[in-house]
Amino acid sequence: MATKVVVLGAGYAGAGAIRQLEEELENADITWVSDTDYHLVLHEAHRVIRDPRVKEKITLPVHDIKSPSTRFVQGTVTGVDTDDRSVELENGDQIDYDYLLVALGSKTAYYGIPGMAENSLTLKGLDDALQIHDAVKDAAKTASRNDPAKVVVGGAGLSGIQSAGEIAEYRDKHRAPIDIYLVEALDEIMPGQDPELQGTVKKYLLEKDINVLTGDPITEATEDEIQFDEGEPLDYDVFVWTGGVTGRDAMDDCNLDNQHNRVTTEANFQTSDERVFAIGDCAIIDQGENPAPPTAQAAWQAAEVVGENIARSIRGQPLATWTYDDKGTVISIGDDAVAHGVKAVGVEFPVSTFNSHAAKFLKKMIAARWIADVGSWNRAVKAWDSL
Repeated sequence: MATKVVVLGAGYAGAGAIRQLEEELENADITWVSDTDYHLVLHEAHRVIRDPRVKEKITLPVHDIKSPSTRFVQGTVTGVDTDDRSVELENGDQIDYDYLLVALGSKTAYYGIPGMAENSLTLKGLDDALQIHDAVKDAAKTASRNDPAKVVVGGAGLSGIQSAGEIAEYRDKHRAPIDIYLVEALDEIMPGQDPELQGTVKKYLLEKDINVLTGDPITEATEDEIQFDEGEPLDYDVFVWTGGVTGRDAMDDCNLDNQHNRVTTEANFQTSDERVFAIGDCAIIDQGENPAPPTAQAAWQAAEVVGENIARSIRGQPLATWTYDDKGTVISIGDDAVAHGVKAVGVEFPVSTFNSHAAKFLKKMIAARWIADVGSWNRAVKAWDSL
């Protein structure tokens, strides 16, 4: 009987792993489970905030990614039973496995801040980006130059900065009366990043007339106002929260070692159950003192190795150890982009931080390369202008 391998999730980790598993396992019975029947190029989802038509370019149907022999099941995972080796779906169906790869991604973390979950929009998927677009558009309709709409983006990491940049481009394109605020609890945007990168990105944000507020945590959110630890409350018409990630509820009672519903794994992606592997945002992967970050870049790299390791486990072979290789940061601020610490083919660029056309081209190339890897170069070329 063929070994049953089940993959959960169609994000970067899941979509990338499917290709690798199909190459490694010729005789296995592979089942791919996701709540959407497409893969979203999530690090470009902020483009949809400005122009919903971009969604056609950054979504790839799962049937264009997987081989015909891989079975696809569309459904929401509600639980994993590691004793019975089964996955439970929202509709009551159950899928049995011999080996399981958990790549469910994450959900937004609200850190217990009162009113945050009820009153904010998030950016974790395509529907979220479309909802932000509609909310910004509707707010602008009832605003005026004397009484502009206020759009607040909470969290000044990659998602928050890129979202604010797209809202600014929408405002400028449509000459909409919108004031934009980017709010960060810590003293600097992009906390933990190189000061040179922080300064360059902040310069672009200010040039785009985005108000940057740092060093004062949000303590509560009501339906029309954000309250701070020290500063005066800030009223808003649209509030977008991008402040952090946590694991999915489906992993609550899975009996796997985890932290905040993010499954902990060794550097070979194996969990506390030798038949279960985990990668991507849903996992905390041992990398010594610093675990691999919950980024697209890390998920891409992990996906290249985890398929091989599941195949090795099935064959009783030693597992390969993965080490995250930080290839740098490229961030878009509307139509502009900034690159920092970028390495290509293992070689660092001579300038640590650069922007303008070179950074924009690099940002497009990264997204196009991923679309080509899981889809085709023809699809990547068609998406180029939207990236």
